[in-house]
Order: sequence, then C-alpha cells, then structure tokens
Amino acid sequence: MIPDYIYILSFIGLGIFFVGAAFTVSWLIRPNPPYDPVKVAPYECGEIVKGNSRVQFNVRYYLFALIFVIFDVEVLFVVPWAVVFKQLGMVAYIEMLIFIFILTLGLLYAWKKGALEWQ
Repeated sequence: MIPDYIYILSFIGLGIFFVGAAFTVSWLIRPNPPYDPVKVAPYECGEIVKGNSRVQFNVRYYLFALIFVIFDVEVLFVVPWAVVFKQLGMVAYIEMLIFIFILTLGLLYAWKKGALEWQ
C-alpha cells in the first residue's frame, strides 16, 4: 500500500518542481521594464489621456445582470420539465407552479425596489 502512495507523491513533487522551475526561468529571462514615460503611458488612439482610466460602474448594472442570471437559470429548469411534462404527472406540475410563483415573487420584489429601472 505504501508504494502506491510513493508514485502519487513523486508525481506531486515533480509537478511542484516543474512549476517552480518555470517561474524561476521566466523571472530570470524576463526583459527589463521600460522606464520611458512615453512607453508606459496608456495609448488611446492617439488622443491625449484625460483623467484616470479606472471607471466605476453603477451597482444597478450588477443587480440587473444578477437578476438576468437568476431567470436564465430558471429557463434551465423549466425547459427540460416542459419536454417531459406528460410523463411527470400532476405532482411535478404543482411543484413547477410553486417554483415559478417563488421566482415571480422575487421579480415583483425587484420591480418594487426599483432594481429594473435605468434612471
């Protein structure tokens, strides 16, 4: 039993060695960073840069994307259910109604809170 683990540990050791060697070699042969201010300045199609390049987005975009993902996942559950609807019976129908009702409550809550408005 011990010799089996020796093979596994040797593979792990070789993996760590090769990753470490790759990082070491890349650190040794990397080019020196340019210190010319023209080379390190951001290039925006020949325009002079004004201000900071970091743009802070509004939180509403993330909320809208999160709501989209939630309802996109809903489709992943509803479409296969609809394909085999006749085979599942009435219990599956009631379960899907409850699932859609809960998601509808979430949509109404987001709508009431104003998460779907772009203003």
